[in-house]
Amino acid sequence: MSRKFASLVFVLLLSGCSGISKESSKMPSGNPNGVVTILEFSDLECPACRAAHAGAVIPLMNKYGEVVRLEFKQFPLRTIHRFAMDAAESSECAADQGKFWEFIDLAYEHQADLGYDALLDWAAQLELDVPAFEKCWKSHAKRGVVLADYEEGRELGVNGTPTFFVDGEKVQPGFDTLSAAVEKVLNRYEQRL
Repeated sequence: MSRKFASLVFVLLLSGCSGISKESSKMPSGNPNGVVTILEFSDLECPACRAAHAGAVIPLMNKYGEVVRLEFKQFPLRTIHRFAMDAAESSECAADQGKFWEFIDLAYEHQADLGYDALLDWAAQLELDVPAFEKCWKSHAKRGVVLADYEEGRELGVNGTPTFFVDGEKVQPGFDTLSAAVEKVLNRYEQRL
């Protein structure tokens, strides 16, 4: 066995024993059993996503959080956003410590500062175990999760961010359009009761 091959096997064995989950730990926002499901495909470095988060997502969840299940799907636009993949992977690492949505809020609030140092600063601000967070992020353990979300989006016809689906129907971003789509689903649900 060559020295290079033996080194590779050793690294692979160590990565398997790292204790870092390759699965996503993120929970939906709102009601996990909500009547309405919203999928949000987003990029943490995308200015339009930041605007949609502040102007549509937060007010929407304040109004409908008891009946809506919001699922955040990673859709990093790597060709135009240098830190999008690192931010997406980092948010998944924050989820392992129960702070996914707090990380998302902080990332959008301080999007202009996004960079490698900022990711670690945000982990510290959220009182995460920073060495564990950094190990998770730098090992790329969550890359598969991020890419699976991205592929799901591509299969649904997502080609930009933010993109929203309300119970499977693509809806333009914005509080009014998303709210109208939620109301439509709620009305259908009430008619069936």
